[in-house]
Amino acid sequence: MTIHAQALLFDNDGTLVSSLESVRRCWTRWAEEFGITAEDFARVELHGRTAVAIAADLLPADVVPAAVARIEALEVEDVPHGGATLLPGTRDLLDALPADRWAVVTSATRRLAEARLAHAGILPKTLVVAEDVTRGKPDPEPYLLAARQLGVDPADCVVFEDAPAGLQAGRAAGMITVALATTHQAHELDADLVVSDLSALSALVSDGGVEISARA
Repeated sequence: MTIHAQALLFDNDGTLVSSLESVRRCWTRWAEEFGITAEDFARVELHGRTAVAIAADLLPADVVPAAVARIEALEVEDVPHGGATLLPGTRDLLDALPADRWAVVTSATRRLAEARLAHAGILPKTLVVAEDVTRGKPDPEPYLLAARQLGVDPADCVVFEDAPAGLQAGRAAGMITVALATTHQAHELDADLVVSDLSALSALVSDGGVEISARA
């Protein structure tokens, strides 16, 4: 399968970098600190959603701001301890792209996103984070904002995601979706193309755009 696009929009955690173990460590500690039972914690989807949305599902509204600040601090502190390692194929694919052809679109806060990206050696020209939008994934707002910042029609964008919430956001934005089976099983992911990770893809850049192909 070959996909033609003008811009590529990447989720970060689980797409470009691996932070899954860090997320588990930090959120488990966070839940314990805020007295959240294992049963209540288990019923909430963590991946691909903003910390504000997760905290609001679990805590009274007046506690949410402090809870969000705490999880951000825990995750930023954990970055040097395995909190952000490059996933297969990330470096090769990003190195093949001009800076104005791609963006990172993450549900993380700016402080956390920049810490993880810098640790992994990724410096996007365009970065959309939790504070930039009023509605996070699965709402399409983050991806629509990225397309607008790049000056590209949403229909000419490809979204790369590992989480169902992010894929839903990409579809709602009217974009082509590529799912990476790095966090969820392939059968759990609804996308135009499902691959193991970015190493399964190659990019060819021309004046007409970017051609993404699945390696044979």
